[in-house]
Amino acid sequence: MTEKQLSGQTALITGASRGIGAATARLFAQNGISRLILHYNSNAQGAEDVAAQARQLGCEADLVPADLGTPEGIRSLVRYIETNSPPVDILINNAGSLVKRARLAEYTEDLFDRVMDLNVKTVYFVTQAVAPGMIGRGRGVVVNVSSIAARNGGGSGATIYSAAKAAGSTMTKGLAKELAPKGIRVNAVSPGTVDNYFHEQFSNRQILDSSVAQTPAGKLGTNEEIADTILFLCTEPSRYIHGQTIEVNGGLYMV
Repeated sequence: MTEKQLSGQTALITGASRGIGAATARLFAQNGISRLILHYNSNAQGAEDVAAQARQLGCEADLVPADLGTPEGIRSLVRYIETNSPPVDILINNAGSLVKRARLAEYTEDLFDRVMDLNVKTVYFVTQAVAPGMIGRGRGVVVNVSSIAARNGGGSGATIYSAAKAAGSTMTKGLAKELAPKGIRVNAVSPGTVDNYFHEQFSNRQILDSSVAQTPAGKLGTNEEIADTILFLCTEPSRYIHGQTIEVNGGLYMV
């Protein structure tokens, strides 16, 4: 791959202040992306750091705060896209979270709505907002970040999160069918257990050690390994891939 394979393009990455989103932003900047629109929620300093790193590589970087776990937060990001954003060539729907582990008896309607808004509704309506510009130019790429939980139902207290991620994988197929004739490719990447902030919040050493023991590669994944797959899905070598969810998990789950 060439160093400047993303030259001249603008990418919007949701959840870009840390983890997979931040690693993807840095990798895009290293590969010549001209402009990054970096969404974040609570981690403003992390977003500023990512933007500063991108600018050092000659990339323009805009920061957009929004709580995508709420309908108003989703609407605020959509308004930004429709009124202030430059044309988006690449959309990475990365924002998502388990929010909290909760079993059936403990789950509340508010928690259900927040998990679904953040992991499902955001993906659909942010894609809806960028799609007209992509259709008008006859090109564009959307990559959704799913999870191995969409395949196996997730761990303890993650049922609704896993259902939300499965919905994202299904939407990837439906959107790909709708948008492929318009020149837009829609795919997803599905990380396994990644050694990052997500699992610092929601897992413990026992859970992580068990995952490593079940993984043929014998280690947890990294943010950078997931970002590498996202980059591939955004570039010319993947030009005939549509509607796929690429599993990146060290062999923990095999299709």
